[in-house]
Amino acid sequence: MSWMKKTALITTVASIAVVGAACGNDKGGSSSSSDLSGKIAIDGSSTVFPIMEAVGEEYSIEQPDVDVTVGVSGTGGGFKRFVVGETDLSNASREIKEEEAAEAEKNSIEYTKLALAYDGLTVAISKENTWVKEMTLDQLEKIWLDPNVKTWKDVDSSYPAEPIKFFSPGKDSGTFDFFSEKVLEKKDMRKDVQLSEDDNVLVKGVEGTKGAIGYFGYAYYAENKDKLKEVPLSAEGKNAVDPTPETIQDLSYPLSREIYTYVNNKSLKDKKQVADFVKFTNENAGDLSEEVGYIKMPQDRYDENTKAIEDAMK
Repeated sequence: MSWMKKTALITTVASIAVVGAACGNDKGGSSSSSDLSGKIAIDGSSTVFPIMEAVGEEYSIEQPDVDVTVGVSGTGGGFKRFVVGETDLSNASREIKEEEAAEAEKNSIEYTKLALAYDGLTVAISKENTWVKEMTLDQLEKIWLDPNVKTWKDVDSSYPAEPIKFFSPGKDSGTFDFFSEKVLEKKDMRKDVQLSEDDNVLVKGVEGTKGAIGYFGYAYYAENKDKLKEVPLSAEGKNAVDPTPETIQDLSYPLSREIYTYVNNKSLKDKKQVADFVKFTNENAGDLSEEVGYIKMPQDRYDENTKAIEDAMK
């Protein structure tokens, strides 16, 4: 079963426990000098979830007595728990907002941000859509804001009068926030959009509707590219660019971004299993991100994380 299909099975529940993957296996060398136990609570972004799920499963081979629980409540939902001290790590497909940071400060929660990988927010249409070859960011902004745009003909007179149906991550999603900031300039999205925190619902919606358009992380497109068409995007008079591992890594794709996990510094200092897991994550997230459809960062970015972890533990 692919990681994306596994994700489809769990996204309707609050969280999953990444435990027991080491049953029947010999333990490899741990990043810690001794066996560990205890719990690690993680919640947040559905975009980051596949990476952290993969990390958690690999870590359970190293430390089978550590219970790593990974929630999928969305970036905003994860931060709501993180800033009051309910979780040790918070996965995020955007940076923490000012109001979230203020809430963390009010609750004496100090944290460290770690970049995990690159992602390219991918705009997708149905395979049955034969008329859209590429789009500008200005066109995207218009159709997602203007309620008078009802058919594809309203976008371009050469397109058919096929009704447009819109699919978007929910408002707790960091992907929603990223799209809102980069494409919509934080203006209110039109009201007739189907929202879902489950990216697999969005994929199925776009796949099953001829005039549909939606967006989600690159990994969800890559896993479903036989069912969907990606839309090459252009910005500021430049040529349209397809989302690929190469264009996302060199940031030439207009909707490239970093994705993160945030670590509670108190957990990092006081819980040996959290410190061990965070170091293991930083050492392995790059390779594992590529296995689940994201793009590894240059090594110097992971070296920066190492320094940040060391500083937070002083």
